Amino acid sequence: MDASPLKRREIVDALRIGAVPRRGLEHFAVGLDRFAKAIDEELDAAAAGRGKFKAVRGEYGTGKTFFSRWLEHRALQKGFATTLVQISETETPLYRMETVYRRAVEGLQTKEWSDGAFRSLVDRWFFNLEEEVLTVSTLDTNNADAVAKAVGELLEQRLHDVSKTQPQFAAALRACHTARVKGDHATAEGLVAWLMGQPNVGAGIKRAANLKGELDHDGAAGFIRGLLELLKQTGRKGLVLVLDEVETIQRVRADSREKSLNALRQLVDDLVADRYPGLYVLITGTPQFFDGTQGVKRSTPLAQRLHTEFGVDPKVDSARAPQIRLQPFDVERMVTVGTRIRDLYPSDAPDRVRTTVSDEVVRTLAKGVAGQLGGKVGIAPRIFLKRLVGLIDQVDEHPDFEPQKHFQLVVDANDMTPEERAAAGVSASLDSIDLGAPKSHKRDESEGLG
Repeated sequence: MDASPLKRREIVDALRIGAVPRRGLEHFAVGLDRFAKAIDEELDAAAAGRGKFKAVRGEYGTGKTFFSRWLEHRALQKGFATTLVQISETETPLYRMETVYRRAVEGLQTKEWSDGAFRSLVDRWFFNLEEEVLTVSTLDTNNADAVAKAVGELLEQRLHDVSKTQPQFAAALRACHTARVKGDHATAEGLVAWLMGQPNVGAGIKRAANLKGELDHDGAAGFIRGLLELLKQTGRKGLVLVLDEVETIQRVRADSREKSLNALRQLVDDLVADRYPGLYVLITGTPQFFDGTQGVKRSTPLAQRLHTEFGVDPKVDSARAPQIRLQPFDVERMVTVGTRIRDLYPSDAPDRVRTTVSDEVVRTLAKGVAGQLGGKVGIAPRIFLKRLVGLIDQVDEHPDFEPQKHFQLVVDANDMTPEERAAAGVSASLDSIDLGAPKSHKRDESEGLG
């Protein structure tokens, strides 16, 4: 599978700043093939109208976010919409479903639209409804009120089930279409914002659809059903919702933690009962969240639903279990990922890059980063890939640059996340190491290596 120049640059740009690329992970994913069959089966079940739930556990550096993006890619290829919501103590607490819904809609993407997908889907849906109405009726296309009424009636039919539990979702969509037909774009955009769960929508805009108040926790559940129906009627198979870093629940006040765990338990139950047809929810968390006293175990019903008996050898874990575990990187996996990134690097001289940044140079760099982190390879991948891209940048820009002569690896604590510093047991700058450079050739990074 060949990556376009644009995607190559996007991947490398993200790694250069130590971030996980939003797209393109399929080009350098390593070690996830063993999950592919089970994940595809579960996505197919969601596409058939089921609700599915998956929990992924792993220590920092095992690639939980990477796994999430990999799953999102598979889902997008199958025709799903996807979104990732990062759970946080203050901005996106899990017990406030209205906030989770808003973040989910803001980050919604499809294979066609990576940004602004919700508005694009609403536009597509209105267009489809209008086409259907005009195809099967003799309406005067110049009569805006008649067209709006006919489309509104069809809209109500299509959202009949959703209207039973959340009538305001259908009402807002109907009023939005009417406003568009009449050319009242301000009202239409305001109603789309309200459908997205945005707060502080003007009272005048809400009056256009006879809406009252702001979206709350219970209302958000109905809005999710409305979103799923909207996706279905625009040709999508369903929605993959990733709830990342749910372990932050452990750090909130006791009452908020209990509400968050209860909300998660209710979500699992609703998915099992197929109250969200087409929704696949993936949560990620640390082992401490699943096994510790301040996490899942504080809710016995939730712990029972997520419990998975793990054996000694992770190689024989079942990928179909409700909870799966990721294993830390080792040097070989790092080298494999590193060589794939090197080969993806968008250079005008790819052969020189591949020759100069040889497999052995990649391996030496991987071992060097791990060594700087006390041999803890599991927390090294992010820093390793960031340093690797930096090294390749120098090779690409300077034809006379030789890693063995000019490159000095420095891993500084200030360049590490709090989790990486804690795992490595460091609080200050670490000593530098080299890639085999003779002492007389070593330079400080401040001198502008290369």
